[in-house]
Amino acid sequence: MTNSMTARIAPSILSADFAKLGQEVADVIHAGADWIHFDVMDNHYVPNLTIGPMVCQAIRPYTTAPIDVHLMVEPVDSLIPMFAKAGANYITFHPEASKHIDRSLSLIRDNGCKAGLVLNPGTPLQCLDFVMDKLDMILLMSVNPGFGGQSFIPSTLEKIKQVRARIDAYRNNGGQEILLEVDGGIKVDNIAKVYAAGADTFVAGSAIFGQKNYAEVIQQMRSEIAKVEK
Repeated sequence: MTNSMTARIAPSILSADFAKLGQEVADVIHAGADWIHFDVMDNHYVPNLTIGPMVCQAIRPYTTAPIDVHLMVEPVDSLIPMFAKAGANYITFHPEASKHIDRSLSLIRDNGCKAGLVLNPGTPLQCLDFVMDKLDMILLMSVNPGFGGQSFIPSTLEKIKQVRARIDAYRNNGGQEILLEVDGGIKVDNIAKVYAAGADTFVAGSAIFGQKNYAEVIQQMRSEIAKVEK
């Protein structure tokens, strides 16, 4: 039987041409992408420095698609209202970067956004145990965060399966829908394996923005997903 999960493709603008970022956002959504993934790095929690709320606000008029803000920053709470005001739809953060995970998740929802936790390759799943009711998404990193263009870590596939089992068990007990996103090294040649393991949302940076024809590579990704059978 074919896996019936809706697959969402979220190009990471970390790999886009920043000199024409608004046009890049419009072009990649026109090419068939579902979301815009927005990587925020602070040169503190991760060893790189990227973009902030002003850039989110600047690209918001270029698309009605959801903007998925991934905070690789420490601390996180002060930035949450700023990104919500700038037009974010989803805001995710790393549990290691928050002193009170439950409070940060509540803050995201209180500001009108969907909330999520991001787990690094070495982060155990136990941090999910008592906050499932406040999650709209779980993002698994399939690379160590901080830089684009890294290779997918194969052991992530087993972790995806384990998180999918947790989400399904939670849903079967009456819980809300929780999306399962994967970020890092996602390409045409591995997206089917990631989908088969249980992910439903896929961040791809250089695999899309590094190509001349965005629509072609997005369609190739969807074609690979469509081949997956349970």
